[in-house]
Amino acid sequence: MLVGAAPIGIPGIGQRNKYRFKHQVKSTLSRLVQKGYVVFESREDKRYARITLAGERALKYMEQRSALLLHKKKRWDKRWRVVIFDIPERRRGTRDRLRIVMCEGGFYRLQDSVWLYPHNCEDFIALLKADLKIGNAVLYMVVEQIENDSIIKEHFSLK
Repeated sequence: MLVGAAPIGIPGIGQRNKYRFKHQVKSTLSRLVQKGYVVFESREDKRYARITLAGERALKYMEQRSALLLHKKKRWDKRWRVVIFDIPERRRGTRDRLRIVMCEGGFYRLQDSVWLYPHNCEDFIALLKADLKIGNAVLYMVVEQIENDSIIKEHFSLK
C-alpha cells in the first residue's frame, strides 16, 4: 500500500490528514525498532524497514492469536484443550504475563495455573512457550471429558 494513496472516505487517512498519517507511520515504526522487531537498512540512498527474527516471531504469535479467535466460530469437536503450567516464583513476571495472554486469548481459568480452551490451540501454545522461554514449565493436553463442565460450556456458548 502506498503511504500517500488512500481510498476516499476513510477518516484519518484522507488528503487533509496526510501529515498526521505520516507521523503515525513514523512513530509506529520507531516503536517497532525499539522493541527490536524492525531494523532500517539503507540501499541506493533510500531507507527501508526490514523485519527481524524477533519481529517474525512476534508476527507469528499474533497470527496464532488471531486464529484462536477465529476458531470460536468453528464447530466444537467435544474435546477440551488444557494448559497447565508451573513457573517458579523467581520468574513471577513471566508467569503473570502468561496469565494475561491466556486471558486475552479467551481461555477459561479453571485454577490459577490450569486453563481451558475448546478448540485446537497447540500452535499458539508452542509459540507462547518459545516466546516466554518456558518450554518445560507448560503442559498441553487434549481431554475428552471434564467433570461438571456445564459452566465451562456455558462460558464458551457450547452445546
